[in-house]
Amino acid sequence: MATEKKKKATKSTKSAKKAAPKKASVKKKAAPKKASAKRKAPVKKVAAKKKSPAKKNIINPADFDSFAKSFVPYKISKTEKYMNKSQKKHFINILNSWKNALDNEQEKTEKLIQQDQSNFPDSLDRASKEEEFMLELRKRERERKLISKIELSLKDIDDDFYGYCETCGVEIGIKRLEARPTATKCIDCKTVDEIKEKQQFG
Repeated sequence: MATEKKKKATKSTKSAKKAAPKKASVKKKAAPKKASAKRKAPVKKVAAKKKSPAKKNIINPADFDSFAKSFVPYKISKTEKYMNKSQKKHFINILNSWKNALDNEQEKTEKLIQQDQSNFPDSLDRASKEEEFMLELRKRERERKLISKIELSLKDIDDDFYGYCETCGVEIGIKRLEARPTATKCIDCKTVDEIKEKQQFG
């Protein structure tokens, strides 16, 4: 009897299992791939900026401040004597190159005047051209005076007078001479002269 009851119980459990509805297998949705999901932002093409050509510094020999930039300043050592051979050589190079630059400018002006001798039918054009020539000639006249000063300075170097004040005999100084190589007076004597000029001529 016990065995029969057990058999019935096992059959009832089997039939219950068969009767139970099968659980629908839930298909897991594949998660979207992160890499493919993210759209790559379109790369903006940056147009390469054209580099503007470097402006050439036009050196005007008549203006020594602009011309002096092409020279390396002299390094003074504490032990060296004032106006020794190396210092003299430094200033001879400056004065000669300055003189050569001014001479070249003089030649350029002469060539321009010789080439441009065209007759202008319009009187206004002719007058404006003559005015340009007059201004150029005045500029060159100033440059001629500068050349004569440079020549005097070179002569002073040969005579061992260069670098000393012609009024009081004090050292003019390397820095002052580099700023103005044709200087013949120290800063004190020059300021006194300027004060006298102001008093006389206002």
